[in-house]
Amino acid sequence: MTYLLCCLAFLISYVQLFSSPNIAFASSLEAEALLKWKASFQNQTRNNLTSWAYYPKVNTIPCNVWTGISCNTAASVNRINLTNSGMQGTLYEFPFLSLPNLEYIDLSLNQLFGAIPSQISSLSKLIYFDLSYNKLSGKIPPEIGLLNNLQVLHLIGNQLNGSIPQEIGQLKFLNELALQTNSLEGPIPASLGNLSNLAVLYMQDNYLTGPIPSDFGNLKHLTMMNLFNNTLSGSIPSELGNLKSLVELCIQDNNLSGSIPTSLGDLKNLTILYLFENKLSGVIPKEIGNLKSIVELVLNQNQLNGSIPTSLGDLSNLEKLYLSDNQLSGTIPQEMENLMKLTVLELDNNNFSGYLPQNIGRPGSLQNFTAHNNHFIGPIPKSLKTCKSLVRVRLEGNQLTGNISEGFGAYPNLQFIDLSHNNLHGEISLLWGQCPQLAALRAAGNNLTGIIPPEISHATQIQVLDLSSNSLVGVIPKNFGRLTSLVNLMLNGNQLWGPIPSEFGSLTHIEYLDLSTNKFNESIPVIFGDLLKLHYLNLSNNKFSQEIPFQLGQLVHMSQLDLSHNSLKGRIPSEMSSMQSLEKLNLSHNNLTGLIPTTFDGMHGLNDIDISYNQLQGQIPNNKAFQNARMEGNNGLCGNVGGLKPCNHSVEHKRTSKKAFLIIFPILGALLLAFLAFVLIGRRRSRRKQEQEIEQSNMHKSFFSISNFDGRKMYGEIMEATNGFDVIHCIGKGGQGSVYKAKLPSGSIVAVKKFHQTFDGEEASRKEFFNEIRALTHIRHRNIVKFLGFCSTSHHSFLVYEYLEKGNLAAILSNEHEAKRLVWSTRVRIVKGVAHALCYMHHDCSPPIVHRDITSSNILLHCDYEPCVSDFGTAKLLNPDSSNWTALAGTYGYVAPELAYTMKVTEKCDVYSFGVLALEVIMGKQLGNVVSSFSFPSTTYANILLKDVLDQRLPPPTPQLQDELITIARLSIACRHSHPKSRPTMHMVSQELSFQTASSDRGSDDITLEQLITI
Repeated sequence: MTYLLCCLAFLISYVQLFSSPNIAFASSLEAEALLKWKASFQNQTRNNLTSWAYYPKVNTIPCNVWTGISCNTAASVNRINLTNSGMQGTLYEFPFLSLPNLEYIDLSLNQLFGAIPSQISSLSKLIYFDLSYNKLSGKIPPEIGLLNNLQVLHLIGNQLNGSIPQEIGQLKFLNELALQTNSLEGPIPASLGNLSNLAVLYMQDNYLTGPIPSDFGNLKHLTMMNLFNNTLSGSIPSELGNLKSLVELCIQDNNLSGSIPTSLGDLKNLTILYLFENKLSGVIPKEIGNLKSIVELVLNQNQLNGSIPTSLGDLSNLEKLYLSDNQLSGTIPQEMENLMKLTVLELDNNNFSGYLPQNIGRPGSLQNFTAHNNHFIGPIPKSLKTCKSLVRVRLEGNQLTGNISEGFGAYPNLQFIDLSHNNLHGEISLLWGQCPQLAALRAAGNNLTGIIPPEISHATQIQVLDLSSNSLVGVIPKNFGRLTSLVNLMLNGNQLWGPIPSEFGSLTHIEYLDLSTNKFNESIPVIFGDLLKLHYLNLSNNKFSQEIPFQLGQLVHMSQLDLSHNSLKGRIPSEMSSMQSLEKLNLSHNNLTGLIPTTFDGMHGLNDIDISYNQLQGQIPNNKAFQNARMEGNNGLCGNVGGLKPCNHSVEHKRTSKKAFLIIFPILGALLLAFLAFVLIGRRRSRRKQEQEIEQSNMHKSFFSISNFDGRKMYGEIMEATNGFDVIHCIGKGGQGSVYKAKLPSGSIVAVKKFHQTFDGEEASRKEFFNEIRALTHIRHRNIVKFLGFCSTSHHSFLVYEYLEKGNLAAILSNEHEAKRLVWSTRVRIVKGVAHALCYMHHDCSPPIVHRDITSSNILLHCDYEPCVSDFGTAKLLNPDSSNWTALAGTYGYVAPELAYTMKVTEKCDVYSFGVLALEVIMGKQLGNVVSSFSFPSTTYANILLKDVLDQRLPPPTPQLQDELITIARLSIACRHSHPKSRPTMHMVSQELSFQTASSDRGSDDITLEQLITI
């Protein structure tokens, strides 16, 4: 009974409160003001504010009824929380003056644009203000400094510019200031040092300049300071040592200079200290050893010198220590054995010397250990043998000694290890086969002896195996065929013997194979012809005999082949001319005989040939690469090249007769064609009349279909589905024609590309039409749009394709909502798919097909975002017997620069366009002037970070995806080289994207574009 009376009393007081005319009137005014703001939005039907409505008859009060609106006890709005509500509009109509009691505003994660109005100063009671992750621009209004009660100010992830107002220093109650990821510039105001209650300061990812204010030493309550990725200069203020509450100090990636202040050792609560990628010099102060709470200490990529202070061994909580890329020297302190929690230790690219501590990482926590390119001597640390947590180890380029079979054990998580170029000895341990995750094992340039143990084949995930330049003996184990993931295999520079096992035929993913400088004998296995992904094969300096197997001609992706210094005999197989990607060929110092095949005339990619010291004879091929070839030691060769005798008359007569036939016959053919053309032109008018009369009866002849469609029936269905190509069914327009969506009676949907009917340009239009048919008729690839058929009549010329649901890539990247669905893994897959398609067109089609218009508009996407290359109207089939000169075709910004002055089409034109496209995919926008900036010399790349050019609409990628994006960015820049011959082939690009291994040296998006070029 008491409970009911209490409820009744509350109800009465509530009714009395909201029955008050003044309160109702005030709430009504606030509601009207908010509705006026809502009415200014551009997306009225696509936001989450459907509950916002005004009903005058019932005196609507928005409190706790409207989404995101809360009120105080006087029924006045005091909180607005509309985070992630789909709003698209500005703050210009926001009712600042009508909401005098507002204390809390959160409008983050929307699509607000325009400037922040100065009227913000009227919200005198405001405590919390968050506009993060919108598209706001302009300057931060200095009037914010009048919000005397403000405690939280978040403006993260917008497009704000100009300087930080010094008036913010007046906000004495401010606890959090987050301005990161904007375009703010100028110096940091010293007035911010007055914010005595500030606990969080985030200003990273801007363009701030000048020094870190020494006044920051007054921020006694500060726990987090992030100023990284700006262009701050000057020294680190010693006053930062006063910030006793500081937990994270991240000021990396600036231009800070001078020494590390010893006062930083007073920050007893510090867990993270990031000072990397600056210009800091001097020694590491021993006072750093006082940071008992430090977990991550990152000092790499500076100019620090001197030795590592022994006090670092006192950092009992340290998990990650990065000291690489400095000028440090001396020995590694024995005290570092005390770092029981250490998981990452990077010491590479310094001048360290002496012995490594033998018990470093002894508790088994060490995961990443990199100490390459120093001068370490002595044995490998004993602790590494039992450190089961190891994931990545790099010790190459030192002077380490010891028995390799005793220094390492079985590691369940190890993915990468490089011990190359040391003084290690002993035999290869059987335990390497017990590393199930091992992807890369490098031990080149040591003193290893004994055989290659068959047990190594149990590590079936190995992709890179480099045992070169040692003293290994014996045969290659037959069970090497189990290493089916192998991509790179280097066994060169040993004393291996015997035949190559036939089990090598199982290594179908191998791309790089070097078995040179050994004692292998018998014949070159014919199974090498089945390793279709090989692009580098070196079998030189062995004892191979017999003939060169003609099956090697199947290796159409081969770019370098070295069979020199063997005992090969017989003729050079003519089938080798099928290796159209071959750039370097060395057959020297063998016993080859006979003529050089005339089919070598067509190997236009060759630029380096050595056939010296054989027994070859006859005329050299008519290939410019042979003009500079090394051919000495072949007394029977002749030709018009310095150092060779002229060919005798009989041979010359035969070749002259052949040339005369090749000249006269085309002339006669041309005359005949001219005569036929003259006759056909005379009949043209009458034929046009006849075409209209017989069109219907011959419809089945006019329509050709690759699929199992009835041509005449499909024509009728398409005409009906598009209502005679009504504009309502049009889904795209281009220079060649329009694309229509047609739903057939069977339920299937097709895309129909109808070519424009032209008069002056009729021949050009028909040429594009038949170009596309010719290019698509004989190709099949999952990443090339599926061609169903075509129709060519006097009324219509159109092509029929499969319909791809997601449309073209350009449209998706330009749509803010859709672009966010293209997560990093999807974008990587899109780039790979396009690369595979172009590789197929260039290297697996005969003759090769050059698309000539690779753009994001011509990449279509399935519902799962699998890409397909489309629009082959400008494609060109590369005839090896022609010069491939053409009219300029393509889209501005994607066209290779050499086409502007040579007009000669090669596959490298598509390679350039692919480079532009790949950059566009990872940057998230059409590049325009951004791309042109990449054309400057590499010195301008030094300060451009990869993470700065990645699409900012997506969250940062995972480490694995970072590696893949680094590879894509590096290849994109290589593809856009100004000299066509310096660009990689699409085969090289496709293979590197497909089989990126754990050998990648860098896993950080902090890498610069200059570093990308040099990787």
